[in-house]
Amino acid sequence: MGYYDQDHQNRYKEQKGNRGGYFLASLVGIILGAILVIIAVPKLSDYNVLPYTVEPDEELQDEAAENNGNANVQNVSLDVVTDVTKAVDKAGDAVVSITNIQTAGFWSNGENGGGQPAGTGSGVIYKKEGNTAFIVTNHHVVEGAQELEVSLPDGTKIPAKLVGSDIWTDLAVLEVDGKDIKTVAEFGDSDTLKPGEPVIAIGNPLGQFSGSVTQGIISGVERAVPVDIDQNGTIDWQAEVLQTDAAINPGNSGGALVNISGQLVGINSMKIATNAVEGIGLAIPINYARPVIDDLEKFGEVRRPYMGIQLSSVSDIPGYYQQEALKLPKDVKTGVAITSVEPNSPAAQAGLKEMDVIVEMDGEEIKDIIELRQHLYTKKAVGEQMKIKFYREGKLQETTIKLTGETF
Repeated sequence: MGYYDQDHQNRYKEQKGNRGGYFLASLVGIILGAILVIIAVPKLSDYNVLPYTVEPDEELQDEAAENNGNANVQNVSLDVVTDVTKAVDKAGDAVVSITNIQTAGFWSNGENGGGQPAGTGSGVIYKKEGNTAFIVTNHHVVEGAQELEVSLPDGTKIPAKLVGSDIWTDLAVLEVDGKDIKTVAEFGDSDTLKPGEPVIAIGNPLGQFSGSVTQGIISGVERAVPVDIDQNGTIDWQAEVLQTDAAINPGNSGGALVNISGQLVGINSMKIATNAVEGIGLAIPINYARPVIDDLEKFGEVRRPYMGIQLSSVSDIPGYYQQEALKLPKDVKTGVAITSVEPNSPAAQAGLKEMDVIVEMDGEEIKDIIELRQHLYTKKAVGEQMKIKFYREGKLQETTIKLTGETF
């Protein structure tokens, strides 16, 4: 009747023992099969029986050997070549260091009247003719120098002669003995630069890191930066510059800003440095600098058009005098008032007089002295004629002036 407990228990124990034997037998079979596969597969591969080939993993073998201390340790040398390194190789040796040496006073190195470095900057070799090489740098790098010394990339130091300098554009040209100079910078086209385009600054920051290279982009083109030429607190000029975030530090002034092809597109000039500003470097566009460089090399100065007048911006004149002395119409609030006219000057020959107010040149509105200078210095040439509209005694008049080649 039914199941007995004892029989049930015996049947359970018997089944349990059989399962253990089956498991052990299966495990032994699996191990033997694996060994057989390991031995057989390479042999089968050698006889091309398998549809694939079996090869040892060399990377794993090398790694295993290294872990066992059996591998030879070798130094890895990488020859990295990029567009940036190519550009630096092309232009780097054309960038030099410039030392401004000035009289230090009675005591200098134990000698009376000796000179010592008053400042350092950078320069770019842009031309070589025979045994003479020409270098462009900033005016403020060479200003006040009694002597100038150029250090080549290989450390060779040679004296330099100042050919010419221009305070308005902050450019200067030097000449040196060119026998040791082999690399000359290639001019690029700064008019084609675009915001975001990569550029490289090469120079001599702090006067001790010769040939330093920093990379960035063009942050802006055709920037206008106000400049106080005579340091009297009044803005005299608007410098036309390129803006870049490539690091430009003291000593980089006069160095090269090159494009990714290694062509010279700018002369590093200044950096806006305040606690609230970071990464605003400024460079003179090379297309703007080239005519100035040519004049400095040929004449020792920039031959700009000359009018022969002294000026004052109308906006700087009190409103009462604008009405009573200049007799300007009430709606005229800008322009340039003539405060004096030199005898026999182009302005005098054109009939301009003291108290006249210039408001237009060649159809371009003139609001202040800076705009007058910009038009005269950048858009006119010596010997050209210029149409001028001006107010005299409250009436708008017009005249034509022929510009000569002196400067003021």
